[in-house]
Amino acid sequence: MARVPILMDFAGIASVAGGRLVREGRSRGFSSVCIDSRKAKLGALFVAIKGAFQDGHCYARAALEAGATGLLASRAALEDSSLGLVALAETSGVALVAVEDTIKALQDGARAYLGRFPTLIRVGITGSSGKTTTKEIAAGMIVKEKRVVMNPGNLNSETGLPLAVFNVRSEHEVGIFELGMDHKGEIAALARILKPHIALITNIGTAHIGMIGSQRAIVEEKRAIFGEFTGTEMALIPADSPWREVLAGGVWGRALFYGSANLEEFGKVKSLGIEGSEVTWEGVRIRFGLPGRHNLRDALAASAIARAVPVSDEAIRQGLASVQPLFGRSEIVRGLVTVIRDCYNSNPDSAKAALDFCDSLDWPGRKLYVIGSMLELGPESAAAHRELGQRIAASQADQVFFFGAETLAATESLAGGKIPFYYTDNMDELYRAVSERLSGGDLILLKGSRGCALERLDGLFGGLH
Repeated sequence: MARVPILMDFAGIASVAGGRLVREGRSRGFSSVCIDSRKAKLGALFVAIKGAFQDGHCYARAALEAGATGLLASRAALEDSSLGLVALAETSGVALVAVEDTIKALQDGARAYLGRFPTLIRVGITGSSGKTTTKEIAAGMIVKEKRVVMNPGNLNSETGLPLAVFNVRSEHEVGIFELGMDHKGEIAALARILKPHIALITNIGTAHIGMIGSQRAIVEEKRAIFGEFTGTEMALIPADSPWREVLAGGVWGRALFYGSANLEEFGKVKSLGIEGSEVTWEGVRIRFGLPGRHNLRDALAASAIARAVPVSDEAIRQGLASVQPLFGRSEIVRGLVTVIRDCYNSNPDSAKAALDFCDSLDWPGRKLYVIGSMLELGPESAAAHRELGQRIAASQADQVFFFGAETLAATESLAGGKIPFYYTDNMDELYRAVSERLSGGDLILLKGSRGCALERLDGLFGGLH
């Protein structure tokens, strides 16, 4: 059996996190990091995090029983006799590190770990939408010529990014990481971990506006991805963003503008409907498999990253041609009905893009739009959903199903109109309503925020495939 390398020793992470090694364990270091006891394995460091609903310290025993050889806990938790963490570590023979703030300790450890790979080209991606798609396309291009590591899925949060960073190994040449945001200061904190050489903003929309306060505030939060630049780094900014000059202002490094709304870098774009598009890259025609102009814009963002790394035009062409849809992101499920599963996330910009695409399709059957709530919009939610309702009222839908309390505001624009609609905030009722109106040849759009989990309707469509 191959020996699993130690990523970092316990004394080292205690030092960089401003903590204390309370006790040494059987192993001097750890070979993986987790915050979920169900993902703990032999040699892992379990970082106990207290959240709004769960306290990771309560799951320390489960993590140690699964093979974790180290526990990183808060000082406050160690003083809580009901948890008995010190005794647990002693009887289990594992290392115990005490810190003030376990999330900050995880981030500090990840930053120190990443610093051990000075030749790694670090790429950071943020924006209101399109981050994961851009990351996946860019990785598909760059991996043709270089060894790449990236966030698994959308592991892009204050805990997700540092966990992803611990996947970097000495053989990697390029690290591509998306940086997400749901509260003020998060992008700045993530940038301090990653310190990107290349940082790209996909767009400035209204996702999470309820938590941040205004679109201008979102701009300031997103541009924090450039905050760790030292003068030699590259900022990639969408050329047609109304915020382009604000985003580029004060960048300590090179600020370059990429892409455009008319997609001119792809020459004459030919839509292939749900099959994607045919585009040209440096004189060669390519079939790009993700449908809709919004995905083409993500592809332009990815190509800007690939050129900055850099890789060859041939690698970019191969990457464009090999793109496959991700779960819940412009995913096409074919059968007696055709489902566009675009329900991993939703905000006013991505919802409009999905509607524009579906409306543009020359479809022989009916179009049924299942629209879930756009979450995390705060005080702007009702107005945003009313505006969405106005857009849907002018759409090509033959039937609309609204799901979630927030979508009630959207129904106002369809009342008494030409498009029949149904509203519920109960999944069983939604399932029943859609099943009663479904027939072969229909095109079904599923669009909603992750919290709506509209993929729960999949069993309904599966019966018709």
